[in-house]
Amino acid sequence: MIRLGNIVTANDGLPNSKGSPSGEAGVVKRLSVIDRFLPVWIVLAMVIGLLLGYFVPGLATALNFLSFGTVSLPIAIGLLWMMYPVLAKVKYEELGKLRGEKKMFGVSLTLNWLIGPFLMFGLAWLFLADLPDYRTGIILVGLARCIAMVLIWNMMAGGCGESCAVLVALNSLFQIVMYSPEAWFFVTYLPTVMGLGAGEVVEVSILQIAQSVFIFLGIPLIAGMITRFTLMKRRSKEWYDKEFAPRLGPYALIGLLFTIVVMFSLKGNVILSLPLDVLRISAPLITYFLLMFFVSFGLSYVLKFAYDKTVTLSFTAASNNFELAIAVAIGVFGIGSGQALAAVVGPLLEVPILIGLVYVALWLGQKLYKRKPGETQECETQDG
Repeated sequence: MIRLGNIVTANDGLPNSKGSPSGEAGVVKRLSVIDRFLPVWIVLAMVIGLLLGYFVPGLATALNFLSFGTVSLPIAIGLLWMMYPVLAKVKYEELGKLRGEKKMFGVSLTLNWLIGPFLMFGLAWLFLADLPDYRTGIILVGLARCIAMVLIWNMMAGGCGESCAVLVALNSLFQIVMYSPEAWFFVTYLPTVMGLGAGEVVEVSILQIAQSVFIFLGIPLIAGMITRFTLMKRRSKEWYDKEFAPRLGPYALIGLLFTIVVMFSLKGNVILSLPLDVLRISAPLITYFLLMFFVSFGLSYVLKFAYDKTVTLSFTAASNNFELAIAVAIGVFGIGSGQALAAVVGPLLEVPILIGLVYVALWLGQKLYKRKPGETQECETQDG
C-alpha cells in the first residue's frame, strides 16, 4: 500500500506505525474518508466540473462575473482555502536550519528559471509550430513558476514543508522580477533570432504579477504565520504540532476538490466542444510535466538529497502558476483568444498528472529510499 505522505500526521507516535502489518493497518484506520479515497474524489470532482460546465453553460458566465480584474474569485477562494492549512503547518521558527541548503536552492532555481522555460519553449515549437496562438499560451504557462498548488503536492508526497515554503517564496520574488523580461525573451526575441518567425509582443506589468503573488501566496502565508505563532504562544508548540496541525490536513484537500470543480466547470464546455484542439495543446504540456518531474527527481537522487528534499525539488520544478499565466493571457490577448485557451488547459492537465506523480513519488520513496508505508520524518538538513 502507498499512503499519502504528510496529509495526516496524527500517526506520529503510533507504536507499530513503521512497517509492520498491524502498524500499517492502524495508519489506514486513522486516515479520514477524504484521505483514504482521495483519487476517487478527485476524479469525481473533475467529472462533476466538466458536466456542470457543459450542461449548465450559464454557470461559467456567473463564475466569470465574480472576478476582480483577471482574478477569478471562486478560484481564489478555493486556492486560499487549500493553501492556508498547509502554510499554517510550516514550522517558521525552524527555517533558520535551512541556511546550509544552498545547493538545494541553487538546483531548484536552475530547474525553475533556466531549464523549465527553455524546455517549454522547445516543446511548444515542436508540437505547435503551426498554431502560434496556442504556442504562445503554452510558453506563458512554462514561464510561470508555481506558488500555490505545489504546496499541496509536496504535502501529499511527504516533502519538506519548510523547504517548500522557502522555495515558493524565492520563486515568488523571482517571478515578480523575471516574468516580464522572460516573456519578452521567449515570446518576442528568441523566435526572431532563431529564424522561427516574428514573435509576439507580451506586455506584463510588475504590479500585475505582484498582485497575483500577494493574493495567492501572501494572504495565506500571513494567515498561516499568525495562526501558528498565536496558538503556540497561547497553548504550546507540542499541542500545535501534534493536536491542532493534523486536523488541518483534510480542509486543504476539501479546498483542492472545490478548486478542481470550479476550474473544470469554467471550461467544461470548451474542452468537450474542442477536443482536437485540447489534444494538440495537451501534448507539450504532458511531456513537460513528466520530463520536469523525472529529470528533477533523478538529478536530486544522484546529488544524494534526502527523500523529502527530492520531493520538494521535483514538484516545485514540475508545477506552474496557472493563475498568473491565465491572467496574463486574458489581459494581453483577450478571454476568447487561443492563448487564453492554452493557458486554461494547463491546470486542467496539471491537476490529474501531478496527483498521479504524487503516488509515483511515494512508490519511488519506497524503492529508492527504503521508506516504509506510513513512515513520517522530520525535514532533514545538510550543509553545502
